[in-house]
Amino acid sequence: MEYKELVKIYERISETSKRLEKTKIISEFLKIASEEDLEKIVYLLNGRVFPSWDPRKIGFSSKLLIKAISASTGSSSQEIETEMNKLGDLGDVAAKFSKKKTQKTLFSEVLTIKKVVENLRKLAELEGSGSVDRKIGYIAELLSSASPNEAKYISRTVLEVLRIGIAEGIIRDSITQAFEVNGEDVDRASNVLADYGEVAILAKKNKLKGIKLKAGRPLKLMLAVLSKSIPEGFSAVGSPAALEFKYDGFRLQIHNDGKEIRLFTRNMEEVTKQFPDVVENSKNFIKAKKYIVDCEVIGYDVKSKKYLPFQKISQRIKRKYDTEKIAKEFPVEINAFDLISCDGKDLTETTFEDRRKQLEKIVKQTKKKIVLSELIITDDEKKVEKFFKNSLDAGHEGIMFKALDSPYRPGRYVGYMAKLKEVMDSLDLVIVKSEWGEGKRAKWLTSFTVACKDGDDYLEVGKVSTGLKEKPEEGNLNSFENITNELKKLIISEKGKEVKVKPKIVVEVSYEEIQESPTYSSGYALRFPRIIQIRYDKPLTEISLIDNVKTLYNSQNK
Repeated sequence: MEYKELVKIYERISETSKRLEKTKIISEFLKIASEEDLEKIVYLLNGRVFPSWDPRKIGFSSKLLIKAISASTGSSSQEIETEMNKLGDLGDVAAKFSKKKTQKTLFSEVLTIKKVVENLRKLAELEGSGSVDRKIGYIAELLSSASPNEAKYISRTVLEVLRIGIAEGIIRDSITQAFEVNGEDVDRASNVLADYGEVAILAKKNKLKGIKLKAGRPLKLMLAVLSKSIPEGFSAVGSPAALEFKYDGFRLQIHNDGKEIRLFTRNMEEVTKQFPDVVENSKNFIKAKKYIVDCEVIGYDVKSKKYLPFQKISQRIKRKYDTEKIAKEFPVEINAFDLISCDGKDLTETTFEDRRKQLEKIVKQTKKKIVLSELIITDDEKKVEKFFKNSLDAGHEGIMFKALDSPYRPGRYVGYMAKLKEVMDSLDLVIVKSEWGEGKRAKWLTSFTVACKDGDDYLEVGKVSTGLKEKPEEGNLNSFENITNELKKLIISEKGKEVKVKPKIVVEVSYEEIQESPTYSSGYALRFPRIIQIRYDKPLTEISLIDNVKTLYNSQNK
């Protein structure tokens, strides 16, 4: 299929804000796609060329894209940068310069979906000397053959931000509608496979049922709803319930396929090399041939053995070198709390109570290596109060409520799992814009526009510029220098001192008050916000919803 056919779909979708209309447009397009193109089309509709579990990244910056546009159109990089500052979107800039190309390649060709995906995938494979020039060449090749509209969407896809409002929920509903399959089957398949491209092909073949978990391939994890009180926790999951400590660490899924152990974050990022100690402890103390274990990894002080807050060990997630050394400086303990599969058996339909019993059988508890999460089963609120206090006294965040008869279901499902924390006046928000600093901070991004989630959209709730150090300290990644290095990779466009970035970096933000405000798209603004910590481990599926903001706003007024 020619790429221009997909571009027509992009344009139609960008003209409507109605979810049902977008779903209909996409579903009709999926129906006519060949099996060869279907998977690629689904990825491209999501603004990517790899499934979400795949570790490969396009990794193409806006500066490289400017060079590619220059190479394909004959315009200077300076001209393109000037135009970007006016338009604020490199996709629009590419389209404008494409209209007035002063040169074309001798071998300009009709672009196909296959060709676009092949060239973009090559970007993730190139390394070493000369790789930058070759990357620019692959994109320039596409742009040289592209029409203005094709150039716009190739550029946006390269930066992994389509800006037309297609999120996973719309893709899921489109697949369901296109192939007339059960929505729950599509949902489960996408949670297990983390790959809507593969799900679309299975739906087309009517082979969605019976999909099995595969150790070694990350999946989406089950998430908890937020409760503000003990009665509300019981109301969410039922009574009696299983109560567990809520640890101030980071979520990890441990996979053993019988040959090797691999570790993935809740965001499905592989961190096996960063945690050799976790691999070793899993090998020594989890007595099963194959498994997927859901756990929380928490750090502790080498001397005092006391547990440390997340920010003290967060640097290990990003560390690619000296992993053995940092493992000794900042050791961690595995706190296992769920068993997703064991010895080839999928346990997602098994009740939590039974999964816990099986987990107890295979984990050989060894303090400061691996232990089971602290757990009680009760319907007594006074016992829960005492358990909550014990968790806080031990240095943890709070407690979890879990339904005893619940299956393992990824996502925010009321009735399965809830959390209760001591500190309620904070929000997990994603950075969508930033501004360069002044004076000695001119080389850093120092002011951050943050947003909550509303369905498939991100709604701004304010700017935050305090809470970070200037430079990183040992055991603490919360610095302007670190966050700037990460955000620079995500820049979509620049206008003056402001940059728009791909929503990816999650920050926990405290505030004094929430106010109504017409300034931000959410209708609310945080008063005196402050970054508590950067949550590099958190996926966008776990940021605060607009409903959370509204609830907190209403509760403070009461």
